[in-house]
Amino acid sequence: MVQSSKIYRIQKVLSNNVLQVQDDCSSQEFILMGKGIGFGRKSGEEIAQDYPSIEKKYALQGSEDQSEVTLENRSVLEHIHPDVQDVSRQIIALIVEEFATTDLNEQVFIALPSHIQFAITRLNNNINIVNPFWFEIQALHTKEYALAQKAAELLESKFHVSIPDAEIGFLTMHIQSAVCHLSVGNIVLHNQLVLDLVEQIEKALHKVINRNGMDYIRLITHLRFAIERITESKSSSNPFAKELKTTLPEEYRLAKQLAGTIETSLEKSVSEDELGYLVMHLHRLFLVG
Repeated sequence: MVQSSKIYRIQKVLSNNVLQVQDDCSSQEFILMGKGIGFGRKSGEEIAQDYPSIEKKYALQGSEDQSEVTLENRSVLEHIHPDVQDVSRQIIALIVEEFATTDLNEQVFIALPSHIQFAITRLNNNINIVNPFWFEIQALHTKEYALAQKAAELLESKFHVSIPDAEIGFLTMHIQSAVCHLSVGNIVLHNQLVLDLVEQIEKALHKVINRNGMDYIRLITHLRFAIERITESKSSSNPFAKELKTTLPEEYRLAKQLAGTIETSLEKSVSEDELGYLVMHLHRLFLVG
């Protein structure tokens, strides 16, 4: 029988490749990523912590026991190869220079080298790296992505491996985490939420939105900033919010459905003003047809 200390409890199946789980022993929450890891699974089920399909694990902010995870990661850092630590310091120096700040999320000093060592090991073993959020990452976070490309060049020079676009996407998330003081786990959660919302919109429109078109870029950009505002409990006044329920009833119904998804995922309420901006953006998509 598997011991409870080796078990995660599934809280949400975010997609076939992404799970939100809780450690039964510590109550710490994590995002797990791996090909097919969520397929056929349900909330409340158990998954072993050493389950072979787990490719990446990210701690979520706001969980009860951050100190234990920090101590665990510091222990892991002692086993990071010196070359990995060296190139990680170079990448962090690039972040400081590019964003003109030394106020970084301190977890980057642990999470980045740990991630790089794991990625290099996978690449050396010819294991394919898959990133379901790559397109949205490079479209939404152009400055961070450009810096991640420079980081990839450092890794290629140091370790003589070819860094794929998928891995550049993961490096981008670590850079974003460092600058925005968000855990990588929360960034994954937000990226998955954007994809879920797009899927709901496409079902309502009975069409697939062209991923290379400006309509899609505008949509995911709006959703990204809406999620950030809602997460930070920021409000933006919308003078048209009240009348939109009457003038654009179809768009309003869809916006309410999307707001429900956002509230469930973020455990935050969506204001009428924010709802109004979502209605207005949906109206543009409805007009395009």
